[in-house]
Amino acid sequence: MEFDLKMWVSILAMGLCTLFLFFYDEFWLKPQRIRRKLEKQGIHGPRPSFFFGNIPEIKKINAKAVRATPEPGGPLYHDYHKYIFPHLEQWKKIYGPVFTFSIGVVPILHIADSELAKELIQMKTIDLGKTPYLRKNRGAMLGNGIMASSGESWVQQRKIIAPEFFMDKIKGMTDMMLGSLGTLMDTWEKKVDATGTGATEINVDPDLRTYTADVISKACFGSSFSEGKDIFSQLKTLQIALSKQTGDIGIPGLRYIPNESNREAWRLDREIRLSIMKVFKEREKRPVKGGKDLLQVILNSVRDGAISKRSARSFIVDNSKTVYFAGHETSATTVSWVLLLLAKHPDWQHRVRAEIKEVCQGQDPDADMISKLKLLTMVIQETMRLYPVALLTQREARRDMKIGDLDIPKGLNIWIPTMDLHLNPKLWGPDALEFNPERFANGVSGACKLPLAYIPFGVGPRICLGQHFAMVQLKIVLAVILSKFAFVPSPTYRHKVAYRLVLGPEDTVNIIVKKV
Repeated sequence: MEFDLKMWVSILAMGLCTLFLFFYDEFWLKPQRIRRKLEKQGIHGPRPSFFFGNIPEIKKINAKAVRATPEPGGPLYHDYHKYIFPHLEQWKKIYGPVFTFSIGVVPILHIADSELAKELIQMKTIDLGKTPYLRKNRGAMLGNGIMASSGESWVQQRKIIAPEFFMDKIKGMTDMMLGSLGTLMDTWEKKVDATGTGATEINVDPDLRTYTADVISKACFGSSFSEGKDIFSQLKTLQIALSKQTGDIGIPGLRYIPNESNREAWRLDREIRLSIMKVFKEREKRPVKGGKDLLQVILNSVRDGAISKRSARSFIVDNSKTVYFAGHETSATTVSWVLLLLAKHPDWQHRVRAEIKEVCQGQDPDADMISKLKLLTMVIQETMRLYPVALLTQREARRDMKIGDLDIPKGLNIWIPTMDLHLNPKLWGPDALEFNPERFANGVSGACKLPLAYIPFGVGPRICLGQHFAMVQLKIVLAVILSKFAFVPSPTYRHKVAYRLVLGPEDTVNIIVKKV
């Protein structure tokens, strides 16, 4: 057959033209249609550019944002929201608490209005799923696990995993949580004794991470931190690597470019997957008899056909990474914040320690005891109000829907800034930026004019599965630590907050530790 060059050139041209029109519609016309639907309802925002959205403007605003250098040993200012996301603060002043913008080709509706946020929070539909761009750009960390999946995939994963975090099962973990504290207590006692003065300055972060990592390893995987330390170390490195990419999320195809940042994320992802699968293969050889941990539950689900063999590897790896990361990083960070705030507020430190002494009577706390630690609970709640580890609740409308009086088009991503709700004086009173655990004396309902605005563990059907596990662990570790040690602010500590997938200290949390 004679080769017809013109015909093939025409076919190629038509193919390229079709491809161009598809991408033009997907990456420009579709987001613009969503934007116009919002504008017709009175919602406006900065004008996006083609392909990059508002990313160039975001980078300019962030570069110009002035952040005062904190003095060593200075007071703790809790208004970090002004410099964590300065572009959102600027646009909020211009367009109000509800506005729209784009990161790359992803259209976003920002909702800081408490009443509208309340409407969204109360919705039970699974059609408000996780944002796909996070799954794509944070795939190395989240994959398609329970934190990132949507629809039926999420329902299936929740059905398998949720029972492992029911309260009756968590109460049986208190002895294990206490057992893991031994190394932490010995480490701090040795550091204090080594000075000969009865006190020393300690960077509490790494020791607390080791402890919470040990707890989550034993609770969910039946192993200790020493066996999983490579995974935790790799996940921490991956967390830092992915946090550097935040400014370019939403740009199509960027995650496929073999630049230095992506190559590092790909390498870490491969290593973590291999490490996790090694743990699972060991468990297959030596299954747990009697009690079941999360690892065994996942393996049983594969064996019983609840998960197909084809998707088993992804299910295992993605959810293991989620539990490894979320189960220890967030708890360790919260404990660090609590100790720092109590060091700065000795009156509350004395009150909580007295309560622990009265309730526990010198014994290790058990499930019944920690339920009676009201003051400690108030301090934890206030700490999570001021420093929620997740600063944004993010959802995507998987179909056209209505929120309040707003018509929400399919494909729109919705952000609820947790920090805006948690630090709003209209909801919490004029002392919203101050540490005042007393506000929780009558529970969340008595602390805030709109209790649903308190969302340290997320909201709705997708509320954090590990919230009860986290609260029990926080109470136990803090009850033991405060019964043995007292804390004083370090004169070298500079209060700087950073957002690296979770909200935490930019540097280290150094505190003067003394034996009680």
